[in-house]
Amino acid sequence: MKRVQNSINQFIRQETSSSILLLAVTMLTLIFVNIGFHNEYFGLLNKKISISIGDFKISKSLILWINDGLMAIFFFLIGLEIKREIFIGELSSFKKASLPIVAAIGGMLFPVIIFFFLNKDAATQQGWAIPMATDIAFTLGILKLLGKRVPIGLKIFLTAFAIVDDIGAILIIALFYSSGVSWNLILIAAGILAILAISSYYKLYSKYIFFLAGVIIWTLFLKSGIHATLAGVLIAFTIPIRKNIKIQHFQSRIEEEFRNFKTVSADRKTRFVLTKKQIASLDQIESLTEQIQSPLQRLEHSLHGWVAFLIMPVFAFANAGVLINAESFYNIDLSITIAASLIFGNFIGIGLLSFIALKLKLAQLPKNSNFKQLLSVGILGGVGFTMSLFITNLAFENQAYIDASKIGILVGSLIAGSMGYFLLKFNLKEK
Repeated sequence: MKRVQNSINQFIRQETSSSILLLAVTMLTLIFVNIGFHNEYFGLLNKKISISIGDFKISKSLILWINDGLMAIFFFLIGLEIKREIFIGELSSFKKASLPIVAAIGGMLFPVIIFFFLNKDAATQQGWAIPMATDIAFTLGILKLLGKRVPIGLKIFLTAFAIVDDIGAILIIALFYSSGVSWNLILIAAGILAILAISSYYKLYSKYIFFLAGVIIWTLFLKSGIHATLAGVLIAFTIPIRKNIKIQHFQSRIEEEFRNFKTVSADRKTRFVLTKKQIASLDQIESLTEQIQSPLQRLEHSLHGWVAFLIMPVFAFANAGVLINAESFYNIDLSITIAASLIFGNFIGIGLLSFIALKLKLAQLPKNSNFKQLLSVGILGGVGFTMSLFITNLAFENQAYIDASKIGILVGSLIAGSMGYFLLKFNLKEK
């Protein structure tokens, strides 16, 4: 349990730093766009960038390279996290997974119900999935503000809940926000994925081959009509989760290589450079160190910083810029609907379905927590940001609807985050 707690706390620290950076980038972008630089901002995002190899060519605006390209890496990381949680984490057994799964279903279902109840405009019905998503970086960042008073069980619950919510969002994007599908290209991509999965099963893994295959699969998805970022999730599921060598073998081999390294006699030359034998030992140590980590674990660890501190801030810069003027209030009903769906949909959905599951003894409360604290965390589920902004760009082409949706997301997330923080702070005082 101590190891799990340390891992969760380390994960939260990184997510907290990322949430602070995301918030700063979002605020600076909003200020930048609204103090007279909107033409430069939108001009930059609409700038065309092309890549061509022979007759093959991909030409997209900068914002689409960010949303289709960089975000594929974000979705790849989500896929790695989902696979880890399913195989060895908080979704690996019914007992562990039942409450987060039930809560996530409520947190996805009720925002949609409220959206359709409040929104009577047929032109904006396509945005029904926008309030479904939860932003794990911001929600864990808010928990971090409350310090060690937050039970580790609540942190684990929120992490698992957000992972299940991501699975739901990915399925929604695949089923409802893809159009004009070219099944020939999908079948080719599926064939390559199958080869990768079989190679992974037989421990024939090469990061270079998998990377090249990943680029090809992403391109096939991009041309097929199914959103290219979904390729990232599917590729992640082909990455091996098992280590290549056992810990005992690793330890004995490492000790042997260290002995080889130390037995080299010292002379004038070795004061400045290593001997060939020492270099060979270091190469072996590096190889053994790589083998003791599962490829999935190694990739997740190395990518997390890049995603948290580069890709997500770039995405926030490209998608949070909303020009707020008189025209912004023409579609204020859509903004209010999305904000209300985020706040009340998650609170009601997570609270109600969790209550039913607990009463029916299908689930149990996180350790050292009570139902009031769980409800407070449920309100934090209304912090939508990253995935909500992403779905907005898929749902609408009309810029007025996109801007109205973004205002609703920002306002709803701010209110949900503030309410969740203060309610949880109050409820944590209760024993």
